[in-house]
Amino acid sequence: MDEPQPPGTLPATAAGTAPDSPWPLRVLSENLKAYFERAPEAWIEGQLIEFKVIRGNAWMTLRDLDADYSLPVTAWRNVASTLEGTVEQGSRVVACVKPSFYTKTGRLSMIASAMRPVGIGDLLARVEKLRRALQAEGLTAESRKRPLPVLPNLIGLVTGKDSDAMKDVMRNAHLRWPAARFEVREVAVQGANAPREVMAAVAELDAHPEVDVIVIARGGGALEEVILPFSEEALVRAVAAARTPVVSAIGHEADRPVLDDVADVRASTPTDAAKRIVPDAAAEREAISGARLRLASGVERLVLNEAQHLAALRSRPVMAQPERMVDERAQDLDRVRERARTALGGRLDREHDAVGHLRARVRSLSPQRTLDRGYAVVQRRGQVVRDAGQVTAGDRLDILVAAGRIGAAVTETETMGTTTTEENA
Repeated sequence: MDEPQPPGTLPATAAGTAPDSPWPLRVLSENLKAYFERAPEAWIEGQLIEFKVIRGNAWMTLRDLDADYSLPVTAWRNVASTLEGTVEQGSRVVACVKPSFYTKTGRLSMIASAMRPVGIGDLLARVEKLRRALQAEGLTAESRKRPLPVLPNLIGLVTGKDSDAMKDVMRNAHLRWPAARFEVREVAVQGANAPREVMAAVAELDAHPEVDVIVIARGGGALEEVILPFSEEALVRAVAAARTPVVSAIGHEADRPVLDDVADVRASTPTDAAKRIVPDAAAEREAISGARLRLASGVERLVLNEAQHLAALRSRPVMAQPERMVDERAQDLDRVRERARTALGGRLDREHDAVGHLRARVRSLSPQRTLDRGYAVVQRRGQVVRDAGQVTAGDRLDILVAAGRIGAAVTETETMGTTTTEENA
């Protein structure tokens, strides 16, 4: 905090002023003048919206190209004399200015020490520089461009107020598709305010839920009126960022604005834009009629082919006399049955003969046949006697012969040359 000043002494700085120790107005004015005079010169760019020469001095108002800012600019006689015939109201200029504060009226002005118009060549060079920068970023790549809807529900149109471009787009679109609907935003399409107003309109239409495509249309005009407003970086970046497909219809064939590069579709004129955004109803009706004829012809050919195929099927014998197929199958079945019966009979005969032969062989080997040939089966206590050593004299034997049985007692046995004799009991 500044120390209290002795009575009658003015505060050294503005911070030291107070209700009981204020500055006289002249002190503030002189301090402001000294402050502004210390500011360095600066080169600025803008558009002259006011230009008057009075007693050799030029009194001007310079406005920013993009925003709503303006400053008064004064060129004294020595500088104003160099501007004669080179700049006028509406010119785009660059000026070297230094702030000046007029203490008696408290008016701040910019004193120009040099000024020159921005040539069209310079502006076009800036446009090309921006175009190359956007290409390097990929904002002009074909892969980013979105296709237009086949039939838009609502068309957003950004154009000048009651302009020929608006009439051309709407008239030609309705000629092609009478039901086309438009959401129009009338904006400035030339001058310093054009880029900002076009950007606002595009943003508003892009947010509209029913708008399917946005057309930015402007008729022909001078190069600087057509190319420059639609080559502003802020505008073209806003169009590139839009979610809705954008059609650029700036009618200038000699040169094209950067907007054409970032838009999804470039139309050469507003009329060309109308042809691109809606289909031709007459052509569509003709295409539908052709499709109907082709469809009817195709159906007719299909029905005819199927009828011929059906007639061919019905003309076949199996369809003319369906019972014939059953009769033929019945005959085949009889033949198969007869073959089976014959084969089975032959097989049974062969097997019968085989059984007879087998029976004869079995019978020839049976014990009875052996007995018939004079053999006998000797049993002792139910067991067949195969060795004379199995019995002793006096044992009872049961002898089976071909026709009957004989009971006997052992009187003598002989085993390998040994003979044992006992009397019968």
